[in-house]
Amino acid sequence: MNQKRILFTGGGTAGHVIVNLALIPEFQKQGYQIDYIGSYEGIERNLIESLNDVTYHGISTGKLRRYMSKENFKDPFKVLKGLYQSLRIINKRKPQVVFSKGGFVSVPVVAAAKLKKVPAIIHESDYTPGLANKLSFPFAEKVLATFPETMKYLPETKGKYIGAVVREELFEGDRSAGLRFCGFSSTKPVILVMGGSTGSKKINDSIRGNLDELLQEVQIVHLCGKGHKDDSINRTGYAQFEYVNEELKDLFAACDYIISRAGSNAIFEFLALRKPMLLIPLSRQASRGDQILNADSFVKQGYALKLEEEELDSTALLKKVKQLMEEKTKLLENMTSYENRKTKQQVIDLIQQSEK
Repeated sequence: MNQKRILFTGGGTAGHVIVNLALIPEFQKQGYQIDYIGSYEGIERNLIESLNDVTYHGISTGKLRRYMSKENFKDPFKVLKGLYQSLRIINKRKPQVVFSKGGFVSVPVVAAAKLKKVPAIIHESDYTPGLANKLSFPFAEKVLATFPETMKYLPETKGKYIGAVVREELFEGDRSAGLRFCGFSSTKPVILVMGGSTGSKKINDSIRGNLDELLQEVQIVHLCGKGHKDDSINRTGYAQFEYVNEELKDLFAACDYIISRAGSNAIFEFLALRKPMLLIPLSRQASRGDQILNADSFVKQGYALKLEEEELDSTALLKKVKQLMEEKTKLLENMTSYENRKTKQQVIDLIQQSEK
């Protein structure tokens, strides 16, 4: 009997990798051989190559921009090269199924799977599908949605609402270990500030510009993004890191509140962990507006507060942080109705049912 193989793909941001990181160990436990197709130098390469027994394959990828750029003339050739590379990898590794989390690297992979008659499943995290996933829909067997509202944007015969897949290890954090890691005391509440995998200069500047007022009430652990650490700041109750991996679960356990962008995977993790959150979504000028819709959905359900980036100044930030602390009990009560621990197993079952 041939050993079972599954091929994962997705990249460009950490959000296009997190669900794969949650699923890969589960398939390894069942004896699957794991392959992963990502870009040559994307964030997914570092995240996946840190895992044991996963074979990483880098391919060429184009961005497929919606706006005019001279790069638009080069990108179709990069995508075609990526398609050729994906066909060769699938032909050699012979996976029974492909699972895609999106990002532009995934488009040639899902297309190649279709050409090689390998079933592909797409997981769409955001409220509205991104361009890469839209382009991949015709080649996929199923498209799984995180938000119930997303179903109206998916192909009727392929779409299925499944919910969010959360990494199980995040529930294993140690509050004391998190406090020690930051050098914090246990007597003041902790706010965890995150600006996405690449960090947010505007959020970073706003937090640092209000440290005097904020540190009177709380301690702050600040994940500021690569290259955004400010070593000139040395304050009691303020700890900053470019990025954390192993310690993240302990930081989640240690924090009482979260200030964050509104990427879907991240905010569903905060929800599963029951963390009151203030969301500052990417503006429409810097994105397609998906984070705004994600945040609006959470505000409507009573899970979060929202602050538009255009309104982010000292007064607005301090006012929202105060409101977040005042409404903690209400937000926690609303979160208790949410249950997602079964979602991961449902996704695994659907993947296995699709194997050729």
